[in-house]
Amino acid sequence: MPCRLRLALRPRPRPRPRATIAAVLTACALAGCSGAPPDKAPKEPRSTARLAATLDSPIDVTLRWKDDEPGVAGRTVEFATERSGPYSVLEFAPPDRTTYRHPDLMPETPFYYRLRSYFGPASESVEVALPPGEPSEKELSGNQEWMTPRTVKGPKAKTAPLTPGPAADANTAATPADFEASVRHATGIEFTWTDRAAGEDGYLLEVRQAGSEGYRPVALLDPDINAFGLITLPEEKRASYRVRAFVYGERSNVVRLRTGSDPRA
Repeated sequence: MPCRLRLALRPRPRPRPRATIAAVLTACALAGCSGAPPDKAPKEPRSTARLAATLDSPIDVTLRWKDDEPGVAGRTVEFATERSGPYSVLEFAPPDRTTYRHPDLMPETPFYYRLRSYFGPASESVEVALPPGEPSEKELSGNQEWMTPRTVKGPKAKTAPLTPGPAADANTAATPADFEASVRHATGIEFTWTDRAAGEDGYLLEVRQAGSEGYRPVALLDPDINAFGLITLPEEKRASYRVRAFVYGERSNVVRLRTGSDPRA
């Protein structure tokens, strides 16, 4: 099931929720409601990322890692309360990120953390300028099928497999093509593209709002999806978007911490 990325991926106030037909990962930022990908890796980690964790207070954790793994598009930060899982995704972190803070945790509870790299090419970006204001009642109550993550049939495209690991150039042929954005109303954008990847674990829709430096994921989509509608936030009236086909790589070492007593009790 395609899913909307959690609030942890968008670290800013949220005056209006995004409405998508995708499963929504909303205000459980501390509970971690996005399921981590299934383990494909051997029992022993093979990623070069080395993860460490410290308690900043009895209920606040900071994760730090050092990594020189080439070609990564980013990493998922994952946690569980049992070593065997299930693990939940806290964030799709960009490749230059080396820290993550997990605050206000449940007291006197074990927490397990790990990273997992992901690889894959992003499409060409498109710039979108939305009209001012809000959508009309008619626009909101009309046919919303354009928002549904879906596979639209078209001319058969040649596909190429995605490769996890440093051989990033090998993934060029799997880059999403023909990426387009169509403004549906004052807060809605429909995206379409040509799927050229084989064996991908999914797609990430990424945004860079006007005035910001880097892209960050806003939607996690299933494999083979090539059309999706997004309801934007107020600060995204002008923004750049792109879509990335990706495949998961190896996971890091697992670190364990046990929280202490609640200092506020």
